[in-house]
Amino acid sequence: MVKNLKRYRKDLEKEGNPVSERDDEGRYKYLDFIPVTFLLPADYNLFVEEFRKNPNSTWIMKPTGKARGIGIFLINKLSQLKKWSRDSKTNSFAAPSGKDAYVISRYIDNPLLIGGKKFDLRLYVLVTSYRPLKCYMYRLGFCRFCTVKYTSSTSELDNMFIHLTNVSIQKHGDEYNNVHGGKWTIKNMRLFLEGTRGKEVTDKLFDDINWLTVHSLKAVSGVMANDRHCFECYGYDIIIDNNLKPWLIEVNASPSLTSTTAADRIMKYNLINDSLNIVMPSGELPDVRWNKVPPKDALGNYDLLYDEDLAQADILERDTKSRLGLSVGSRGRDAKSSFTGRPPPTTWK
Repeated sequence: MVKNLKRYRKDLEKEGNPVSERDDEGRYKYLDFIPVTFLLPADYNLFVEEFRKNPNSTWIMKPTGKARGIGIFLINKLSQLKKWSRDSKTNSFAAPSGKDAYVISRYIDNPLLIGGKKFDLRLYVLVTSYRPLKCYMYRLGFCRFCTVKYTSSTSELDNMFIHLTNVSIQKHGDEYNNVHGGKWTIKNMRLFLEGTRGKEVTDKLFDDINWLTVHSLKAVSGVMANDRHCFECYGYDIIIDNNLKPWLIEVNASPSLTSTTAADRIMKYNLINDSLNIVMPSGELPDVRWNKVPPKDALGNYDLLYDEDLAQADILERDTKSRLGLSVGSRGRDAKSSFTGRPPPTTWK
């Protein structure tokens, strides 16, 4: 994910695309949604250079080939990394096999807390085509909470019940609740934020989440095998910091469909059902020549997030209006719908 996003940013910069614009400090204005990340051992020297710029920062290490929180740990000293390297029976940072590689990312140490506890979001995104890109966001995602209140104290770096939201880890904690499973619906989280932070900033947060989702998919669209017989349902893991900025942590190509609670089972049943209803509308046999967006009543709990065909049509429509000298939203109608008579699609701005 990180490699593709870095390449995507550079490609947009070469094209002079305004989306790749940087601020005075060199950060991307619109594509700064992943923590600074390196691949070890390949990027070790680059990581050391970055670490020395901020020697008091905390970093999180994750094996590239594992899941469910296995093998993850936090460091705040280079000596810890060197010790890990020695303990891994490698005398130097020689290239190991792919399964031994790790990613190391700057730890989000100012997470948004609810009830004093850290949480992340698990969102489901259905992709039915990469070229052109066509994707849907599931409304019934959820938050996963840690069982122990958050602290940034360095003495607690090893306490995974504070730092890792994976249910497979949290369920072994003394404070784990079997009824709700440490999960909260996105709908409830949104209501909480609207009540405590305000509707405007909450809407912007979810707008930013949609933005990063679309661009993460665009970043890999060129390297994915675009088989019209296939679809993918991804599990997006997102952490929100205390400034209500969303950070993309990882994208799971095979998100767990195991249920830990009764509500979880119902939600995941609906997720599978709604996904298949989009892939096979009206329960008909799949037809690779059928590449349209299903009618709204067939989307279930999904919302159309981005349709590249519609987005291109909107651009052409705006260009046509511009040449004809027509104002956007003339006669009180949305510019997206005034030419075609269709309702304005969600085609990320």
